Amino acid sequence: MHFLMMLIGLGLAWGVRSFATAATGNLTKRWQQTLGLFLFSPLLLLMTALAILCMGPSGQMLGHWEGWLGYDLAFWFLAWAIASGIKLAWEGHQTVQRLRQNPVIEINGNVAYLLDTSELYSAQVGFWQPELVVSQGLLTTLDDEHLEAVLVHEQAHAHYHDTFWFFWLGWLRRLTCWLPHTEALWQDLLMLRELRADQRAVSQVDPLVLAESLLMVVSAPLMQPEVCATFSWTVSRDRLTERIDSLLADSAPAMPTNLWSMSWLLLVLLPLMTIPLHVG
Repeated sequence: MHFLMMLIGLGLAWGVRSFATAATGNLTKRWQQTLGLFLFSPLLLLMTALAILCMGPSGQMLGHWEGWLGYDLAFWFLAWAIASGIKLAWEGHQTVQRLRQNPVIEINGNVAYLLDTSELYSAQVGFWQPELVVSQGLLTTLDDEHLEAVLVHEQAHAHYHDTFWFFWLGWLRRLTCWLPHTEALWQDLLMLRELRADQRAVSQVDPLVLAESLLMVVSAPLMQPEVCATFSWTVSRDRLTERIDSLLADSAPAMPTNLWSMSWLLLVLLPLMTIPLHVG
């Protein structure tokens, strides 16, 4: 029965991802739809494995004797999940430690670590309380107005604690990289993260100045995106165009996420409700 539970969980996780479509609507709706599709499958698999682990390999469930096969699959999946999380946390910790070896400077009232590189780069790096990092090339190339726009964008990432939440999302991504559309949903979330920070930033700076800064700074990220939220993030010309168009459009600010609209994710807890059905 436990093995059947694992198969059902895997089938549902695969099916939901297989029929995933691109999110539409405003920024808030796209964020909720994309986040929900990204979270459902890995959380369902984790809850299924946890329920099986709690029930143990012996006893009966709905009249069927249990065995070690389903229990072993659940155990090793959870062990792999924990090991992956520890590995990702260690990589993030190492990134922060390397960052702290750089000199500290103050820019417009912001404390930042300075990277000795000609690349134009800025980012928030860390977990719940990330630290600002900028490059020498950024300070040399941008004037005060454009530099301030970049810093305001990075402050938006710190406001939303993007590095902390994307650490956990990045962990789920690693666990389910084999599921359909995992990478596409991940890239969409990274894009929506930047659009949300852009929208918050334009409430304090001229959107045209922010767009000009983006065109000057855009480049490949220097650090892993799970613990790094960078102004210069982009992966294609289409993504860059979308960010520029969003900045120049007269769009309404993003509304806070409606938790009620995400309540369907509680379905991932259904496997835990099977625990009382286990006897022995």
